[in-house]
Amino acid sequence: MRRLVSPMALKGRRVLFVSYNGMLDPLGQSQVIPYLRELGKRGIFFTLLSFERAAAFESDGRARCAELRDQLGADNIDWHWLRYHQKPSLPATIYDVLSGIRYAAKLVKRNKIEMVHARSHIPATIALALKKRFPLKIIFDVRGLLAEEYVEAEHWSKGSIPYRLTKSMERRALAASEGVVTLTTKIWSVIENWEGLRGRQVVHEVIPCCADLELFKFRFEDRRQRRAELGLGDRFTIVYSGSIGSWYLSDKLADFFVQLLKHRHDAHFLWLTPGDSAIIRKLMNARGIKSAQYTVRSVASLEVPSYLSASDLGIAFYKPGFSKRATSPVKVTEYLACGLPLVINTGIGDLDTLVTNEQLGALVDDFAAPEYAKVIATIELLARDQATMRARARAAAERFFDVREVGIERYARLYEQVVAAPGCGR
Repeated sequence: MRRLVSPMALKGRRVLFVSYNGMLDPLGQSQVIPYLRELGKRGIFFTLLSFERAAAFESDGRARCAELRDQLGADNIDWHWLRYHQKPSLPATIYDVLSGIRYAAKLVKRNKIEMVHARSHIPATIALALKKRFPLKIIFDVRGLLAEEYVEAEHWSKGSIPYRLTKSMERRALAASEGVVTLTTKIWSVIENWEGLRGRQVVHEVIPCCADLELFKFRFEDRRQRRAELGLGDRFTIVYSGSIGSWYLSDKLADFFVQLLKHRHDAHFLWLTPGDSAIIRKLMNARGIKSAQYTVRSVASLEVPSYLSASDLGIAFYKPGFSKRATSPVKVTEYLACGLPLVINTGIGDLDTLVTNEQLGALVDDFAAPEYAKVIATIELLARDQATMRARARAAAERFFDVREVGIERYARLYEQVVAAPGCGR
């Protein structure tokens, strides 16, 4: 990939990376740490500040943090963490922001930081406060439209105090940033015209949620072992991997499976979720789905690829809404990397175009039985040549979602351009 600035431009640069997600969480493990390690090899010295959940401050959690701190230190990443507070929502978040500003200011002075990479809105609020005190450049990594997401999930009302505060901060963060990351092209075409960006030159990259394709890949032996473990035999198995509830439409997934059973009596639904298994069982039982027709598992992140290898179709349904234009589901990346065709509803990030152009599965326009029947017919056609479908899905993952060839290369290009851009910074 062509570089606009010499890679030497990154050598010795000092960056504070702020994440409101914890590094002990699966998301931190897959979507933060691999990037920092690889970018660190290009000469960047990272100071990492994260907000960890309560488990990190218990005995086992403290031991895990100490071990990870040493591992990151060996990669020239100076990791610090604060406690994440959840309730009551607004006061807890304000407390986290204020404590984050105080702690981050010490890190900026001590480590001679010249750029802050803010991963999402809360870290961007911290970065804004730091920029008022120090000569810093900011990268605002917009992981989603936070205010719109909370309204669509019915946690906030439009015009509420949290909504207005978030939108105000978002405008100021966009206006103050030298670099902006979005997960999708579709949302950038919208927000580039928002107040704070309109008429202003800013470095921008679209960087979707990527995956380590050495970890996430189809392995026949994994398929054989997991299917034997689960007692699947030759049953057609669909898989959902991830959280349940809120904007994840678990009930619609169960409805889809009811229709699938009418076409494929041998079908099996594998749920891989850290969520409450009782919720899934209630959904399935209420629809007359027998316990032998589905499995619910909570598995470690490193085990997920083997269960995906055991499956035949990956599925995900999201609550529709404007905010979903900004979404790049990591589960979809992982499905494709393991060779799975997709069933997903329309309006999710850039996936409508990708699924259609690359023939990666089927799109659901309407959560209704007639639509499900059409989608199932499409999937059955694709399933006739599983090897070809598997190769096509894998090729799409390599082209669009490889953590090294896509994610890290684009972040490196972004960093180089931000370094070269006019603005503050030491």
